[in-house]
Amino acid sequence: MPNANEDNPRALSQVQQRAVSELLRVSPVADDLARRFEEAGFSLALVGGSVRDALLGRLGNDLDFTTDARPEDVLKIVRPWADAVWEVGIAFGTVGCQKDARVDGVEQRFEIEVTTYRSEAYDRTSRKPEVSYGDSIEEDLVRRDFTVNAMAVALPEKEFIDPHGGLDDLAERVLRTPGTPEESFSDDPLRMMRAARFAAQLDFDVAPEVVAAMTAMAERIEIVSAERVRDELNKLILAAHPRKGLALLVDTGLAAHVLPELPALRLERDEHHRHKDVYDHTLIVLEQAMALETDGPDLRLRLAALLHDIGKPKTRRFEKDGRVSFHHHEVVGAKMTKKRMTALKYSNELVKDVSRLVELHLRFHGYGTGEWTDSAVRRYVRDAGPLLDRLHKLTRSDCTTRNKRKANALSRAYDGLEERIARLQEQEELDAIRPDLDGNEIMEILGVGPGPVIGQAYKFLLELRLENGPTERDAAAAALKEWWAAQNADS
Repeated sequence: MPNANEDNPRALSQVQQRAVSELLRVSPVADDLARRFEEAGFSLALVGGSVRDALLGRLGNDLDFTTDARPEDVLKIVRPWADAVWEVGIAFGTVGCQKDARVDGVEQRFEIEVTTYRSEAYDRTSRKPEVSYGDSIEEDLVRRDFTVNAMAVALPEKEFIDPHGGLDDLAERVLRTPGTPEESFSDDPLRMMRAARFAAQLDFDVAPEVVAAMTAMAERIEIVSAERVRDELNKLILAAHPRKGLALLVDTGLAAHVLPELPALRLERDEHHRHKDVYDHTLIVLEQAMALETDGPDLRLRLAALLHDIGKPKTRRFEKDGRVSFHHHEVVGAKMTKKRMTALKYSNELVKDVSRLVELHLRFHGYGTGEWTDSAVRRYVRDAGPLLDRLHKLTRSDCTTRNKRKANALSRAYDGLEERIARLQEQEELDAIRPDLDGNEIMEILGVGPGPVIGQAYKFLLELRLENGPTERDAAAAALKEWWAAQNADS
C-alpha cells in the first residue's frame, strides 16, 4: 500500500498492520469482485467508511466500493455474481448486493454497495441532492464529507489512495473536510449533522474551522428532509459517545433547528441555585441509561432519557418560598415528545412508546417513600405494559443527585418496588392483568346482549382486579351484580 503517509512512519506502520489484516480477511470477496470489474474494463476501489474502519481495525461485513462503471454496467457485472441484488439507491448511482462466501473456513454474509464516481450538490431550495457522475476517483474523493472518509484502496492491486491527508487526520482523531467546510456543507447540509454523528461514533474531535462553518451555516439544515435528519440523529444517539455529538449540535446552533427542545433545557439558574442545570442533568441521565442497557443500544430508552425533561422549561414556576417547581412537566413533556418525534417522521409505534415513557418517568416518585400497596404496584405494571423494563432503567437513571445518602435511599426504594413486582408477578401474572370475568360471562350474569354496558362492566371489573387482586368467580359475579343494581338505581 504505497503513498500512504511518509511523514508519520510509526502511525503508518500501526494502521498498515491493522488495515492489511482487515483487508486480507475480506480479500476473497473484494478481490473476486474487483477482477470481474477489471475483466469488464472498469476499475474498483474499496472506499470511505470501509477504508477508515479497516485502518481502525473495525471493518465489518458491510463493504463500500466506488467505480468508474455506470450503474447499468455495475448491474451487469454483479447480477451473475451476487446472491441478491437491489436497486433502491440506483437513482443516486448506488447498486446494492449480498454475497455469501466462505472466509477462513467460516460461511459469512457480506452486504455490498457499489457507487459510481459522483459529485452531489444541493439546490438552494431543494431537499434532494442532484447527482452527476464523475470519471476519476480523485474527483469522487474530493466530494466526500470528511478526509477520514476520503481514502480508497484500489483493487485488486491494493494501492492506497489518500489525496487529502485522511490518514494523518485519522491518527490525530480529528474530522476535517477535503475542501473548505463551507463548500462541503453547501453541497449537502446534512454533513453538518454527520460531523456530530461521527464525533459521537468515533470519539473524534471536530476541527475548529469545521465547527465555525457549522455554526455559521446551521440554518441550512432546514432544507434537508426530516427523514434524513432523523436517520442521522438516530445514529448519533445510538453511538458510543452520544453526549459528544449532542453537545456539538447544541453549541453550533444546529439543535435549534432539528431538536430545539434540547438547547431549551439550558435554563438560567435562579439566584439561589435551587434547581439543577436541566441540560447537563439530561445528558447524565442519557449516559446512566446507556450503562443499564443489556442487549446493545436501545433507541427507545435513549430517546426517552434525552427527552424526559423537555416539559420543564414550559412548566417552570418560582414559588413564594423561593423554590422552583415544574408541576406536570412529565405530561407536558409527553405531548412535546409526540409533536417533535412526529415532525421527525418517527414511526407511530416509536412515538407512542417514547411519549409513554416520558409521561411515566415520575410515577415512581408520585407514590412517596412509604410502603407501596399491592394496588399501586398492579397499576404501575399495568400502565407501563411492555415498557416496564425500560421504565425501570429510565427511573433509575433519572437520579443524578451528588448526595450519596439520598441516591442510595432512592436506589433501595426502587429495589424494593422491583422485588414487590416480582413477587406479585409470581402470584398473579401481572403482565396480563384482566378482569376475573370475560365479556361472555358478563352478558350471561347480567342477562344483556352486546353493547356499551359490557365495556362499562368490564372497566369496573378491571378496576376491582387492580384494587383487590384475583377474585373467585362467585365473588366477582356478586360484585358485578351489585354494580349493575347501582347503575339501574341511578337511572
